[in-house]
Amino acid sequence: MTKRFLLPLLLAGSLAQASDYKYEISPMIGYNISEGNLGIKDDGYFTGGVEAQFNTLGNKISPEFSVFHSHKVDYKAGGDTQITRGAFNGVYTFEKINTVIPFAKMGLGIENISNENRNNQTGLFVDAGAGLKVPFTQNWALKLEAIYMAKIASNNAGDADSNLVGLVGFTYSFGAQKVKTVPKIVKKEAPQVVEIIEEEVVEQEPVLKPKLDSDNDGVLDENDQCPNTPTDVVVSSNGCPVTINLHIDFNNNSYVVQKTSFAKIDKFANFLKKHKDYSAQIVGYTDNIGSDAYNNKLSLKRADAVKKLLIEKGVDASRLTTIGMGELNAIASNNTPEGRAQNRRVIANLTLN
Repeated sequence: MTKRFLLPLLLAGSLAQASDYKYEISPMIGYNISEGNLGIKDDGYFTGGVEAQFNTLGNKISPEFSVFHSHKVDYKAGGDTQITRGAFNGVYTFEKINTVIPFAKMGLGIENISNENRNNQTGLFVDAGAGLKVPFTQNWALKLEAIYMAKIASNNAGDADSNLVGLVGFTYSFGAQKVKTVPKIVKKEAPQVVEIIEEEVVEQEPVLKPKLDSDNDGVLDENDQCPNTPTDVVVSSNGCPVTINLHIDFNNNSYVVQKTSFAKIDKFANFLKKHKDYSAQIVGYTDNIGSDAYNNKLSLKRADAVKKLLIEKGVDASRLTTIGMGELNAIASNNTPEGRAQNRRVIANLTLN
C-alpha cells in the first residue's frame, strides 16, 4: 500500500520564486526611445504587449516569447505607422536577493513596420535586456525591465538601428512544479515531533520486494519503530506518527494567541490549503499549575483558539479537530518558569483524508 510521507521542511520565505512554477505570463507597457535617424517624432513612442516564459526545474535559462505593438507612431516628416515586434529570448534568472529576483535576457526578433520609409523598415533585430521581479503574493509579482534592440539596417551603411525600451508590468506564475526529494526527519522520542521547513509532499514508491509491512503504513517492519500505526496517520520514514510543533506559546492561565505567533499560523494554514489530502488534529497543553480539570478545559480552549484562526485563514473547518491534553506529555521541566512556558503549547497531528 502506497503511503504519503510529510517532508518536514517549511519554506524559508513566505513567497515562492518564479522558477517554482512552469509558466509565467507578463502583460507589460512601456516607452520606446528610438535612434534619431529613424525619423520618429520626438524620437520615442509608447508600446505594450505580453511576455510568456516557460520554466524547467534545474535549468537557469528559460525560453521566453514576446509580442509588442505600438499604434500610430508619428513620423517627423508627417504620417504615422504601426510597429509590431515579436521576439524569442533566453532568460537567465539569478538567485533571489531579499525580496527581489533579478534576471537577464538575450535573443532574436523581427520588427514589422506597417508604413515603411527610407530610414525605418521591417527587419530582424537582436536584443539584450535586464530587469527584476518583486513578488507580492504567491503567484503575482511586479516586473520591471529594460531592453536594447539592434535592428539590421541595409540602408544605413550597414550600421544597426537602435531602440531602447523601458517596461513595467505584472507577472502571473502558475503550474506548480513538484520536486521529489528524500525525506529528512529530525528524530525525537515517539510520537515524533518535527518542524515543517518546506512545503513539499513526496510519495514512496511501491515496495516490490517480498518484505513485510504489517500495519500498511508504507514502512517495512524491519525499519518500523512504531508498529500497528493506524492507516490514516501520516508517518515519517521510521514509521512513527508525524506531529508538528506549531511553536505557539501562551501566557500563564491564558488561551489568547499572541500576535508574535500569527506568522506561524499563516505558514501552517498555507500548508494545509496547498495539501488538501491532509487533516489536522489540533492538540492543546498546559503546565502543571492548577487542577487537572481546569487544565484540561484550558488546553482545549487553546486548541480551539488556534483552530479558529486557521479557519479564518481559509482552512476548511471539516479538516480540523481539537483536543485538550492538560498537563500531560510535558516537553520541559515544570519546576522552572522557562520550562512551564514551553509546556504551554499547541501541536498538530496530521492524518490522511
